[in-house]
Amino acid sequence: MGIFDFLSGEFIDVIHWTDNTRDTMVWRFEREGHEIKYGAKLTVREGQAAVFVHEGQLADVFTPGLYMLETNNMPVMTTLQHWHHGFKSPFKSEIYFVNTTRFNDLKWGTKNPIICRDPEFGPVRIRAYGTYSVRVIDPAKFLSEIVGTDGEFTMDEISFQIRNIIVQEFSRVVAGSGIPVLDMAANTADLGKLVAAAISGVIGEYGLTIPELYIENISLPPAVEDALDKRTSMGMIGDLNKFTQYSAAEAMTAAARNPGGGGGISAGLGMGMGMAMAQQLGGASGPWGARSDTAAPTAAQTPPPPPPVEHVWHIAENGETRGPFSKADMGRMVTDGNLKRSTHVWTPGQDGWMLAEDVQELAQLFTVMPPPPPAP
Repeated sequence: MGIFDFLSGEFIDVIHWTDNTRDTMVWRFEREGHEIKYGAKLTVREGQAAVFVHEGQLADVFTPGLYMLETNNMPVMTTLQHWHHGFKSPFKSEIYFVNTTRFNDLKWGTKNPIICRDPEFGPVRIRAYGTYSVRVIDPAKFLSEIVGTDGEFTMDEISFQIRNIIVQEFSRVVAGSGIPVLDMAANTADLGKLVAAAISGVIGEYGLTIPELYIENISLPPAVEDALDKRTSMGMIGDLNKFTQYSAAEAMTAAARNPGGGGGISAGLGMGMGMAMAQQLGGASGPWGARSDTAAPTAAQTPPPPPPVEHVWHIAENGETRGPFSKADMGRMVTDGNLKRSTHVWTPGQDGWMLAEDVQELAQLFTVMPPPPPAP
């Protein structure tokens, strides 16, 4: 390199930064010896801020624009003015470029279940996850509090800390919201705003803000979800006896359509279905509709019917539900005075809650009176 090129390099400096990584938050402009020349041109693009650090202290923050570092407020950093130091300036200055755009689609989630009190189910454990975005609003504070002297600072280096803050505040907000678990899906937008507002103070101490926070899903443990599915299925089934008959008929139809798949089993099912249909049509008719007088007694041919399905009952008192209870349990509760005629009860297949005295199966419990006491 010629002496002219060397001298030109000492007087002219262009300082700028273009980022194509999409995850870099802070990048330090590297120069040999950290020397910023007098008259240098500083270009700060939209979505950036430049933090000028002189002799280890934060001196100024530059917003988007073109600047000439030659005013009296800027240090004269030209090495030509320091011949006695061998072209090495004793003044050290640095410029850090800070990305002020939004970093989107960042993930957060609960590592462990959060225990909260549900008004309907009692203590439950829930999990949640979602996304959020973050942006630098105070480059000077962000540099001094988080980055320090790191020459290249990425989003991964702080995302773990932000996730911990989000989970902590989410746990506090959900536990104190009083929203039932079954209604949380309809209130995720409001919960997200509450969590973002709750963490704004802590995040602001880092020079950051959370413009958006989304809760994508709130889920229960698998065992609780299975129990909830069973409860929902029972409500959709309605009359359990009719559902049992329908299921048996569907199984027989499926077996008849696949005679080769089950061998003798299919044939047996087909014969059983035919006998059941014959019994429903009359049981005493012959194959051509004529009555058979030589048939054996019906009691000897017809198997006994299946035992009736015992109902189980739920009780609603003071806004809470208890149960299920068997009919025997309900009878004991009538005797003890814990079940009254005005008590609301419900059983699978029943259309809503009813008074106990309006349910035929339970009304008889209130009419059973003890016999008179023995004579003295």
